[in-house]
Amino acid sequence: MRLLGHFIVAAASGLLVAVLTVQVLYKTGTISIGFETWRPALYAYVLWAIALGIVQVLVRGEAGQRALFILPAVLFTVAVVVFPTVFGLFVAFTDWNLSGAAGPRFNGLANFKEMLGDAYFWNALCNMVFYVAAVLVQYCLAFGLALLLNLEIRARKFFRVAFLLPFMLSPVAVSWMIGKSIMDFRSGPLTHLARAIGWDNPSFFTSPMIARISIAVLDAWVWIPFTVILLLAGLQAISKEVQEAARVDGATPWAAFWHITFPLMLPVSITAIIVRVIFQLKLADMVINTTYGGPGGATDTVSSFIFREYRDRSNVGYGTMLAMVYLVLIIGFLLIFLSVLKRFTRWNEGTNE
Repeated sequence: MRLLGHFIVAAASGLLVAVLTVQVLYKTGTISIGFETWRPALYAYVLWAIALGIVQVLVRGEAGQRALFILPAVLFTVAVVVFPTVFGLFVAFTDWNLSGAAGPRFNGLANFKEMLGDAYFWNALCNMVFYVAAVLVQYCLAFGLALLLNLEIRARKFFRVAFLLPFMLSPVAVSWMIGKSIMDFRSGPLTHLARAIGWDNPSFFTSPMIARISIAVLDAWVWIPFTVILLLAGLQAISKEVQEAARVDGATPWAAFWHITFPLMLPVSITAIIVRVIFQLKLADMVINTTYGGPGGATDTVSSFIFREYRDRSNVGYGTMLAMVYLVLIIGFLLIFLSVLKRFTRWNEGTNE
């Protein structure tokens, strides 16, 4: 039975590899015989998945039967994550413009070379540094709000609900409701208020730096409540006996915060910052609906720039290359960021011992 199982999975794997190889070579123009669509590759993958399930039972017995409960989830993840990523990698090395009738044509590193000389892409990447740095400001503000909402104050439940309202709105709705309406140059209420207090020519989206700050403020208004929720939950989990012991020992409010509250909140804080940074790296909808990357690319993010490559220029090959490079940069940045946070946590634990 084991030999039969190994033969089945080997045959299915060989068929899948052969179909994928033929399809890739055909799509790149290396050979003239192939399939017009990727549907045969899907069929080969389904057969390979069925064969893998059969092998689990034939080779591993009862343990294989238990593995069958996990196998569909693993295969589904491979189908919706790994395969699209591999296909995207293939598309990244093609000249594929949807406005033309030629279809995808393999062009090697041409898209990558074009990216290296694309000033707009590097400008969007530099803008991301500003937007990601703004997350730290959002974290500080959210921590202060969480500390206030954790106090025994009147109408505490009302304020907690009120601070959650922005998070309940879609960023697209916020960008139209505030960015396009309240902050409008001609008739926006906030613009009239700015004129009333002495700003002669109030315009939130024409000056590059002011436009960038305006986008960051809109983003903060939406996402600070999310960070407040996480931090408030962490504050309420801290034992009150620890805080009371610090007050009995004569610790000042600042000393109690820095040496007790903040170290205990580090795991929650790190989680909140990482989640916010990940969401911030995908920032696009608010920029697209408010400024469309203007003025002159001042508010562009990498995601909004890639969106324009797809939508306005129909440049699928080049846009996919940008997306793949950006994915690699995100993974590298997050690995470095996590390493720095880990070192900071160890340093903070050492200073508080």
